[in-house]
Amino acid sequence: MMRTLDIYIGRNVMQQTMVVFAVLLGLFTFISFIDELGDLGTGDYGIVQLIQFVVLSIPMLVYEVFPMAALLGCILALSAMARDSELVVMRAAGISINRLVISVLKVGAILAIGAIAIGELVTPFTEDKALKIKNESMQGNLRQQSDFGVWMRDEDTYVKIGEVLPDLSLLDVKIFEFDEAGRLRALSSAEQGQYVNNRWTLTGLNRTQIFAESSNSAVIEAAYWNTEVDPAILQVFLIQPEQLSAWQLYKYIDHLDANKQDTANYELVFWQKIIVPFTTAVMLMLAIPFVFVQTRGGGLGRSLFIGIMVGLGFFVVNKSFTYFVLLYNIPPLFGAISPTLVVLLISTSLLRKLN
Repeated sequence: MMRTLDIYIGRNVMQQTMVVFAVLLGLFTFISFIDELGDLGTGDYGIVQLIQFVVLSIPMLVYEVFPMAALLGCILALSAMARDSELVVMRAAGISINRLVISVLKVGAILAIGAIAIGELVTPFTEDKALKIKNESMQGNLRQQSDFGVWMRDEDTYVKIGEVLPDLSLLDVKIFEFDEAGRLRALSSAEQGQYVNNRWTLTGLNRTQIFAESSNSAVIEAAYWNTEVDPAILQVFLIQPEQLSAWQLYKYIDHLDANKQDTANYELVFWQKIIVPFTTAVMLMLAIPFVFVQTRGGGLGRSLFIGIMVGLGFFVVNKSFTYFVLLYNIPPLFGAISPTLVVLLISTSLLRKLN
């Protein structure tokens, strides 16, 4: 009997959650499309590139709205069951609130696995691809490689930058200088580049000049780099936390630490990715007391409205709290888990009142 109950509740919750996903994705995709229109026409960023960017951004939208979609889907499913007196029959048959919570959480486990799969396997690829399409279209003389390296042309000079760090310093810079005939006349390799006093300084520089029948190499501790490259241009090629899976973030945070970079933003996203499955489960738990409390009061429509407000509120607060965490140096783990803990306390408190 309990297995049948789990399957029945699970099917209803899953169906309604998919409906909510369709509505939310349609809404957020439209908003994203409108927002991108502001960049339309910049460089080679045309309507085709804009549509590619928006479509490739959909998996990230799915990942971000997962907890909200789970909450609203569960409220819709349980509200429909309450409207048809199915919940009343279940309670009369001796099925406790805690047992209903278990049935709902089993669906939550499936949704959580889906969230993990999207966050770890799909969004790193699609976000990377989307950002490359947009950045390379808007900055025609720059090209980004799959390893996050950047190629660019500065007159007769070609530059390969291994990595742009969050403070806009550069790692593994290679400069290839050609003459008017297209012959390589100099090759420079620097360990690091920093923009100080409105000019680039390269350190750990190894420069080789190539002549018709010979070459000359020199090791230079530091030298100025005369180039038109602006740090603001390179900013679009920073590695974004959303581009990486949790495991990639973990390794990249260690890499940034080794280079004495601020890792707060990356740590925050790392912990947010870790707790998404728990957030999804907590939101499902919250749906149950909302439905039952409003069923007793005869206001199913009100429970749905409140649920929508709570879901939207959680989405907005979770996004907004990110800025407070970074602005006031709040520990990233605390910043990531706090909104979920608040919802967990509210849901457990309401569930206790029902028992």
